[in-house]
Amino acid sequence: MGLTSALNTSLNGLSLNETAIDVLSNNIANAGTNAFKASQVQFSTQLARTLSFGSRPTATNGGTNARQIGLGATVAAIIPDFSQGSITNTTSPSDLAIQGDGFFIVESQDGNVYTRNGTFRLNSENVLTNSQGLRVQAYGVDDDFNVVNTQLTNVQIPLGELSIAEATENVEMTGALSPQGDTATHGTLLETAPLVIDAGGTALTAGTTLLSALRLASDPTTQLFTGLPQDLELTASKGGRTLETQTLTITATTTVQDYMDFLDQAMGLQTTGVPVDADTIAVGVDISAGMIRVKGNRGTVNDISIPVGSQVMNGGVIGLDFPRTGQPADGESTFTTFVVFDSLGQALNVRMSAYKESSTTNTTTFRYLLESDDNESGIPGDVEIEIGNSTLVFDSEGQVSDQPNNTFAIDRNGSAAVSPMVFEVDLSSISGITSAGSNLNLKLQDGSSPGVLTSFVIDEQGVINGVFDNGIIRSLGQVVLARFTNPGGLLQNGGDTFREGVSSGEPQLSTPGTFGVGTIRAGAIELSNTDIGRNLVELIVASTNYRGNARVIDSTNQLVDELLLLGR
Repeated sequence: MGLTSALNTSLNGLSLNETAIDVLSNNIANAGTNAFKASQVQFSTQLARTLSFGSRPTATNGGTNARQIGLGATVAAIIPDFSQGSITNTTSPSDLAIQGDGFFIVESQDGNVYTRNGTFRLNSENVLTNSQGLRVQAYGVDDDFNVVNTQLTNVQIPLGELSIAEATENVEMTGALSPQGDTATHGTLLETAPLVIDAGGTALTAGTTLLSALRLASDPTTQLFTGLPQDLELTASKGGRTLETQTLTITATTTVQDYMDFLDQAMGLQTTGVPVDADTIAVGVDISAGMIRVKGNRGTVNDISIPVGSQVMNGGVIGLDFPRTGQPADGESTFTTFVVFDSLGQALNVRMSAYKESSTTNTTTFRYLLESDDNESGIPGDVEIEIGNSTLVFDSEGQVSDQPNNTFAIDRNGSAAVSPMVFEVDLSSISGITSAGSNLNLKLQDGSSPGVLTSFVIDEQGVINGVFDNGIIRSLGQVVLARFTNPGGLLQNGGDTFREGVSSGEPQLSTPGTFGVGTIRAGAIELSNTDIGRNLVELIVASTNYRGNARVIDSTNQLVDELLLLGR
């Protein structure tokens, strides 16, 4: 019985050490495998053969211990070591390493599996995959590039394919407006020669009159607008700048008011909220004493004119001139142009002027005007250059003390872009102190022309930031990590992946850096956590143990041979 037990025990010892050598050899073989987690074998004793249970102490005897002979050992557990492996940098932005707990989630044919190996690449469809072609799972984004954290999806990074533009939302101006300049007191006044509406010389009095009825009082038998329908082109001037040519289609039903509205809009006259000049004539276009009258805004840069020959219809100049009457527009003023962008990245030219409107003992007020030829209502023939106007108040130290109503909108109804395009103008950086005259300049605007996705960066929270060649950065998704209560209970699935095991617990999904999961390092890889030195020492120990058990079997065999010799 004893020799047989010894043989079985030693045979069991051989098997146990073979298992230990298998585990150690696997550890050593994967010392160069990215994110590999080494394992360790734990042994425990098996049942023992009891020869005596021993006895309790008595008055005459101190008692005896039990006498037992062990029957060998068994594999109690093979425990994977999920401690952090060393992290090394790489040259690929798609390589990811986890610092701390957690696993990447990748999609296989049989469902999601989990890995620590973040060697990822973009495939031919620009989808992020691992070396086995399994797709990395993450939170996606909506149409506005906001992360949607309700459902996992594939990570797609369409380099060279995705285009984006940014509509301007904020404009910041800089420069200086001189409080020492003259206060603007009046705008330009233009008016036509006296007009009549019939051969009998009836004076023009109402805007409801058909435009085709207009005639000069000096020549009442000749109509000014004939051969309708025709396109009237107007090229006006403001502050010495030639404005963009505007067109009005004149038909038999076009009224004088339609023409007056066209003049108002084509020259960008700012009529809302502006003060009336001392002559009590409001800014805009009206009829007075049988004449069409145009009153412009204050400031020398807003001095308007409609030069002779600037109104052309069907190749011929119409005889409706606007000679200057009175003084030109006056007052300290300045002018600048800048570009903003709509939602399609289309560049829109904006003209901005400012003039000194008033001053008191402690304040100076400037009024600024905005206009754009790209302000499109979408209605053919409807011209609306005016965007809006507001005021800027400086205190006695030349600092901006008030900037009311600084939100403006450009209509884009004539395009596919979002309309209206609303933006804010920040003038707080403008100084009210200068000795070199007034000037305005664009400091910054946050819109951009169309750009193509050229690269990407993944931050510590797993957010994938796409970088476009126009400078825009947008979120393309967010990598999600899974955490298990007992990672040692995961089942190895091959290809550096694990499956959920019976004792691992359910996966708990979190974004990097939250709820106990680690953060992410992009452009880095986690290496194997195999300790080569330790594993080699343990291999020596296991080999020695194996040889010891083999020697026991050899010795037992010799004893059995001796027993057999006794029977001869």
